[in-house]
Amino acid sequence: MDQAILIPISQIVILIFLIIIHEVSHGLMAYKLGDNTAKEMGRLTLNPLKHLEFFGSFLVPLIFLVSGSPFILGWAKPVPFNPYNLQNPKKDGALIAAAGPLSNFILAVLFGIVARLILPLAVASPNSVFWGILFILNIAVFMSILLGIFNLIPIPPFDGSRIVFAFLPEKFTQFWLSIERYGTLLIILLLFGGLMNIIYPIILFAYRFLIGPAAIF
Repeated sequence: MDQAILIPISQIVILIFLIIIHEVSHGLMAYKLGDNTAKEMGRLTLNPLKHLEFFGSFLVPLIFLVSGSPFILGWAKPVPFNPYNLQNPKKDGALIAAAGPLSNFILAVLFGIVARLILPLAVASPNSVFWGILFILNIAVFMSILLGIFNLIPIPPFDGSRIVFAFLPEKFTQFWLSIERYGTLLIILLLFGGLMNIIYPIILFAYRFLIGPAAIF
């Protein structure tokens, strides 16, 4: 298959996998901390139908794809949790939020290790399937880091905002919550305003650090 077609298809498939793991990780952390909302709603599953939504999981990635962007972003339906079931709502809420990006970074490390192990096999067999696997692993490492870092942006409703929220004084909490309704719009404005020019070098550095000599981008 032509690489120009293979890359975006691989990105979309990997993105769907990563955002499902991301959301399930939120739910698992909430469950561990005493809230079973996600479990009762059937969200502690890898079934894509339970997590994907039209706008964030399909339309937004498609927009990135047709715009010629070198990367694809998207999101799934947020996994809900009930703060009243938590012993320390602000602290536990931050832990639940952090679980999503953390899962992406853990996957990036694991994919990077596997890529390093496969590299000698690919070099020894130039026409083998190992090069295809290595190609997929490169995309997986890059996108895992991209998704993790993107979600740490401290703007509601992204995970980074919920982590920051845990450290805010009470007098700022209502203001912080009030801007959540504008979060998606703010992110879109920042993306068009050059946000990725700041984030992209960080992502590229982390990707090349984790995957080492197996890097192909």
